[in-house]
Amino acid sequence: MFFFTVPNMTCGGCAKSVTRALQSVDADARIETDPPTREVRVQTSANEAALRAVLSEAGYPVEDKTAAA
Repeated sequence: MFFFTVPNMTCGGCAKSVTRALQSVDADARIETDPPTREVRVQTSANEAALRAVLSEAGYPVEDKTAAA
């Protein structure tokens, strides 16, 4: 399970775009989006680098937790 903070995901439409992008990597992934907190939870067999890359390509780069600390 991966937890991401996606600062650009601000509405339901954004959440759908994020979900579609992640499903392009793993169609069977279980994805939960929460636009108010900008959090995404992904249960998948894909690796984290692939998920981060596809989100960035879709215009929803993941905030790096270590950079925010």
